[in-house]
Amino acid sequence: MSATSAARNTDASTGRADSVPGFGAGWPSSAAQAAYPPPFWRSLTYFNVYRLAVGAALLGAVLLLGDNLVLASVDRRLYLGAAVAYLVSAAAFVAMIQGGWVRFTVQLAFQVAADVVFITLMIHASGGMRSALGLLLLPTLAAAGLIGRGRLALFFASLASMAVLAETAYSVVADQRSSADFFPTGLLCVGYFATAWLAHTLARRVVESEELARQQEMRLASMAQINQLVIQDLHDGVLVLDENGRILQRNSQAERLLGLESHTEAPVSVNQLLPVLGERFRQWQENPETRFDLLRVSATNRLVRTRFVPIKGGAQGGAVLFLEDMSRIQSQAQQLKLAALGRLTANIAHEIRNPLSAISHAAELLLEERGLNPTQRRLLSIVRDNTQRLERMVKEVLQLNRRDRANVEVFKPEPFLRTFVEEFCHGQRVPQETFVVEVGTDRTVCFDRGHLNQVLWNLCSNAWRYCRKAPGSIRLRVVNGVTPNQVCLDVIDDGPGIDPKLRAQLFEPFFTTAPTGTGLGLFIAREICDAKGATLDCLDSDGGAHFRVVCRRDHVKAQRASDAIQR
Repeated sequence: MSATSAARNTDASTGRADSVPGFGAGWPSSAAQAAYPPPFWRSLTYFNVYRLAVGAALLGAVLLLGDNLVLASVDRRLYLGAAVAYLVSAAAFVAMIQGGWVRFTVQLAFQVAADVVFITLMIHASGGMRSALGLLLLPTLAAAGLIGRGRLALFFASLASMAVLAETAYSVVADQRSSADFFPTGLLCVGYFATAWLAHTLARRVVESEELARQQEMRLASMAQINQLVIQDLHDGVLVLDENGRILQRNSQAERLLGLESHTEAPVSVNQLLPVLGERFRQWQENPETRFDLLRVSATNRLVRTRFVPIKGGAQGGAVLFLEDMSRIQSQAQQLKLAALGRLTANIAHEIRNPLSAISHAAELLLEERGLNPTQRRLLSIVRDNTQRLERMVKEVLQLNRRDRANVEVFKPEPFLRTFVEEFCHGQRVPQETFVVEVGTDRTVCFDRGHLNQVLWNLCSNAWRYCRKAPGSIRLRVVNGVTPNQVCLDVIDDGPGIDPKLRAQLFEPFFTTAPTGTGLGLFIAREICDAKGATLDCLDSDGGAHFRVVCRRDHVKAQRASDAIQR
């Protein structure tokens, strides 16, 4: 491959001739320079800096130490003139490089020719080969071969050889030296050709290495682009972490799951993003067999499953963190569940509710009869109580099937909670001093009033069942959430609390520890919250049970969250 084609390929990869740090504002984007990218011109600039240094050294040596040197021993005026011309030409070529007035190959050829001419003149003015100035052409030929990527290297060697041979021949003809001077001159010419050939060979190696590196760079860039496209197209969130937990790469799904803005910079470490993720990464590094529970992301209320996959040969290296959105799976399961509930509730409404009403009515009539003994009354009461329980269960299932019919609005929680406490205490015959309401005046809640009333009714019914039934046994508290658009409603009682072994089953349908319960209250409450883009969870507490509803302040964001879950 020729140096010109390599240069064009390199230029194509860079796109344009950018500015070179330290040397001018930049290379002009002319057609003459388009074939040679900035590295060529930078090398040529460094070569001229070397020429300036050599010219200054040759001139200064004669001016300061002229009597003690071989330099300028034959013709001082010719030497000084050649040295000054050499120095001026080097400065002029630096200006030409910055201006880009002449093509690269032309400038290189003129610079080498100037070196050959002026150094040959200084050789003649210093008495020929005994001045050793001919050796100065060796670095010039080597630099020209490397800078020009091997092109014209042998031509420059021929030019230098003819110049020194011509100088020796002129000196011999003019009787200034003997013909024996042709031998060292010939050896020097052999050195010129050897240097040029070596520079040519090394330049070819450089060109081949650059082409190979360019091809590898293109392959790596292509693979990186493919990897990026694959990562971005994944349904799971992806975070690429190094061994210290710093985030190297992330996809858009991870940004959505974790509540990051797409235009923001990636955080320095995963600890800054979410401390619980940083703690899980540390635990996984200590024990790669660790299995983690589902994680509720407070910023987005998304439930995710975390999975670490090692890279760089083990857990002590980096890892790829996969974030699986469980809400998507739950949404699919919910669609199946809603379809099944629709069929179930239709059958319940026609096949069960009417017979239950008849049985309950018959039991009520029998209880009104006179002359019943205590055993008969007890049996009839059992029939009545259980039929009423079945009717409540049917009613709750029917309400569950209609839970998505909501009128979401933004309202202040304080008057709502005060009204709710009055209605609950009146309906359940609970002393009103049992409740303590703690609400800030600047907070708002975005929810459906009727559905929030139903959620709180279920939670407060459970709290009243298990609390100490003393003043202040049940606390209704409203606090700010983790993000500015979140608000938390807490229902806290002073009862015995919840057995940790039963906590995983709390929100399962038909699970209850109360003899008269249906096991649908908490299940329905969570389903309502999920349908509105909110969450309902049971938190750890030193005392009694602590349930928290996390909902939105802003109507638009809450509606988007609700629509996303419904889809």
